[in-house]
Amino acid sequence: MSKKGTHEYRDDARNADIVIDINGDYFKRDEARVSVFDSGFVLGDGVWEGLRVHRGKIAFLEQHLDRLYEGAKALDMEMAIGAPELSERLYRLLQKNNMSDGVHIRLMVTRGIKATPYQDPRITITPPTIVIIPEYKQALPETAARGMRLFTVHVRRGYPDVQDPKLNSHSKLNCITACIQAAKAGADEALMLDPHGFVATCNSTHFFIARKGEVWTSTGDYCLGGITRGQVIALCERNDIVLRQKNFSLTDVYGADEAFVTGTFAGLAPVREIDGRTIGDGARGPLVEKLQQLYLDLLERECN
Repeated sequence: MSKKGTHEYRDDARNADIVIDINGDYFKRDEARVSVFDSGFVLGDGVWEGLRVHRGKIAFLEQHLDRLYEGAKALDMEMAIGAPELSERLYRLLQKNNMSDGVHIRLMVTRGIKATPYQDPRITITPPTIVIIPEYKQALPETAARGMRLFTVHVRRGYPDVQDPKLNSHSKLNCITACIQAAKAGADEALMLDPHGFVATCNSTHFFIARKGEVWTSTGDYCLGGITRGQVIALCERNDIVLRQKNFSLTDVYGADEAFVTGTFAGLAPVREIDGRTIGDGARGPLVEKLQQLYLDLLERECN
């Protein structure tokens, strides 16, 4: 059984020697540090992005940075640098590490260092802390073929007036508790419902089903605006695959012909079982396989 869901990977010895960027300065992996007074450590106060490097290019970088800066603005964090400079910093770090392919980047931005460990943003005394960690890390090939096992958890995706699901924030406890419950049930990832009982998303990926040649995904009201999710929706529309963003229940899910999840790290991964029910015949279906190829083709064009 997978221990990391779609994020399962093989360790790469080269990662022991990577250089990490903290606020524009470089540190060896074992020397990279942030303050215990940093807002991210004290409160989980920040936003982040996961980025994929393919053929020397960061895929869909403009969209990722748009989401990052939109999240920072929503949290009233005044970024010390603009998107063009942050983009340059990302590519300089890749060059510093001599990285060009098979790389996953974690870009993290917190509100900054506080004068004392307390939640009020007004006691933050530095500009935002920006940490960039690039690693040699690729999804296992079998992830795209074997199919994931999901478990529907009691933890819901909540209303935006409680904690807006659109924010890709460091505060991910609802997703973490969902992941824990799914793991305890022996599944790879958690399937999460919205406050009305309709299917919303997974704890770290976005969820789709296929029924009678149509692809369904949630309305998006209670999930992060996923970059890969958006690309797959657009691919369906461009390739005459009927795509419906709608409310649907677990009954629709259990009776689906195919199911899959999407994310920056693994792209598209099929789902073979949900809550002990086999989806379709339990194998990767033709529509999922077609979409996987369409996405790989798109990635090649994007990073050409």
